[in-house]
Amino acid sequence: MKLLRITTIPLSLKVLLKGQHIFMLSNGFEVVGVSSPGEELQEVSKEEDIRIVSLEMTRTITPFQDLKSLWNFYKLCKNEKPSIVHSHTPKAGIVAMLGAKLAGVPIRIHTVAGMPLMEAKGIKRKILDFVEKLTYSAATRVYPNSKGLYDFILQYSFTSREKLKVIGNGSSNGIDTSIFSVENMDLNTLTALKSNLEIDEKDFVFIFVGRLVGDKGINELVEAFSRLERSHVKLLLVGPLESDLDPLADTTQREIETNPNIISVGFQKDVRPYFAISNALVFPSYREGFPNVVMQAGAMELPAIVSDINGCNEIIIEGVNGTIIPVKDPQAIRIALLRFLDDKQYYNMLKVNSRRMIADRYEQSVVWNALLEEYKELLANYKR
Repeated sequence: MKLLRITTIPLSLKVLLKGQHIFMLSNGFEVVGVSSPGEELQEVSKEEDIRIVSLEMTRTITPFQDLKSLWNFYKLCKNEKPSIVHSHTPKAGIVAMLGAKLAGVPIRIHTVAGMPLMEAKGIKRKILDFVEKLTYSAATRVYPNSKGLYDFILQYSFTSREKLKVIGNGSSNGIDTSIFSVENMDLNTLTALKSNLEIDEKDFVFIFVGRLVGDKGINELVEAFSRLERSHVKLLLVGPLESDLDPLADTTQREIETNPNIISVGFQKDVRPYFAISNALVFPSYREGFPNVVMQAGAMELPAIVSDINGCNEIIIEGVNGTIIPVKDPQAIRIALLRFLDDKQYYNMLKVNSRRMIADRYEQSVVWNALLEEYKELLANYKR
């Protein structure tokens, strides 16, 4: 049984679905990974022992290149003759679902994990709505990776209820809590990292992990942090700037560069040491599918401050393992930061619950087995 897994960029295939490819391989599937060319695509092949195919795709709206990608994926499907094509990320979704349908692939699955159209307006929103509906119409099944996305898709009539299903409790890949564990961290390494970043033992460290762009709430986060007026507090930003797609405000960029209590370390392959030297996650994103960062932080025993959006408001239960704040509200962020700093009993209660809440609901093996059973059921129904 041949299974094609496709994402727009290779980093998604490598990180967001890490371990899933070799798991499916060990359960009887011939797995082929498809994504745009890049070093990470070769790493997927080595790490997961699967065959990979590079397919040029862009993340923006580029009609000529998109048609070329569609044609090349159609040809790939005709040559490979997969039983299942499973796509992730918006551009890979439209390319894969249309190409696979035209090629006669019987089972065509698209996982929805965040929708850029939620923040789009005007003609761009109309175009993205059309593309989303076209993607779902070509798919045989659509898997929103959160209940919030499931409801959003139905609310805007992107597809029928019959095509939709949330696998397990949500999430595209779950969390391996044996890897994301404070107990596995080397104390000497953490001590050296704190020294290198000039973090004092007295410092309370708020961490953000993700792309440093506007729709992740970085402008609001930096504004709120800069108005804290507290000593021994740091903000640790872990992630790359993407100024070409969604640049930060000039005032935000200047504050990051000049505020000695804001530490920006760029993209890091292994985020666990940074979680381990921090005290709480702040994740004020405008939109998400089912954010791995929030689950990873929880598994590393960090309570979280998250915005009231899809995924975040399912992983975090208000007053249990974190707090939920309004979107795009720097004052709400500031109030939440202050409560974490000033109310030690409240903070410690959230911290105690954080890892258990993730392990009970989102352990990786549970998510993988649920998806495997879904594949088996779809194949059995097709053979009938």
